Amino acid sequence: MRVTPLIAVAGLLAVASPLVMADGSPDDVLVQNAVTKLTRGEYEADLLRVPPESRGEFAASPKRLTALLNGMLVAKTLAAEARRSGVDRDPQIARLLALETDRALAAVQVRRIEDAAGAEFDANKDKMLAKAKEEYVVHKDRYRASEEVKVSHILFDTRTHDADAALSRANEARAKLVAGADFAALAKEVSDDRTARENGGELGWFGRGRMDPDFTNAAFALKSVGDLSEPIRSRFGYHLIRLEGRQPARQLSFDEVKDRIMADLRTSYIKDQREAKLAAIREDPDMKVNQEAVDGLVRHIDPAIFGQAPPQPK
Repeated sequence: MRVTPLIAVAGLLAVASPLVMADGSPDDVLVQNAVTKLTRGEYEADLLRVPPESRGEFAASPKRLTALLNGMLVAKTLAAEARRSGVDRDPQIARLLALETDRALAAVQVRRIEDAAGAEFDANKDKMLAKAKEEYVVHKDRYRASEEVKVSHILFDTRTHDADAALSRANEARAKLVAGADFAALAKEVSDDRTARENGGELGWFGRGRMDPDFTNAAFALKSVGDLSEPIRSRFGYHLIRLEGRQPARQLSFDEVKDRIMADLRTSYIKDQREAKLAAIREDPDMKVNQEAVDGLVRHIDPAIFGQAPPQPK
């Protein structure tokens, strides 16, 4: 069986699917070999395993789509060969297939429970908004913006240049800046950060923990807008950093965090509804357990195998 040619076919499908296949039929054959064929309907059914919000992104990746179609074709080919040899008529295999069907249906049912919970949350938006306000008031400390700085930098890369040479270049550039050279223009001219060609070295706003630690410490050590650092070494090289702005830590307003809180509440609501359903099944008081039969599943180890008493659980 040759599966490799599907790579080229799948690549075309991935590029063309949003346009060419938008109105396709479930019976459209995507690819076939001498043993089996793979249809659009089967592909779309398999996508049910992917969360709805991720399906568009999934299909937009030629590489991911290629891997999926290859995997599906391999599985369908092997399954067809198994049927030809009568594997599916073996009673134990038939039970296994029934269990796999149950697992698939269970996954679909869980998704339905989650969808219903999401719809219920959305239908009670005013009530949930009141809960969001309560969450904000009770846990206000969770909704604070940390101190941020806005800087520009010029990089002299030590990964591709000698460290001493990079430091020398940094000192030369700093002398030009102190003498009045325009920072953005110099960044475009000498910085090893390629983005400086477009942004003049400006990095925008950031808080602690987002950048290289040495770079961050140097940036936050600058006091006043316009202050220029000495050459600072990070894992990327030497930087000259200029402070462009500073925002102190502050309490975020409810309106600023409302969408985040509502999203978190919705996720928690869906999870709670799902877990409640599963717990009701696991803890059903009317459940009947054949304990003798269950105990019969436990394999007992013959102490003679060890030549002594088996180890006791701690």
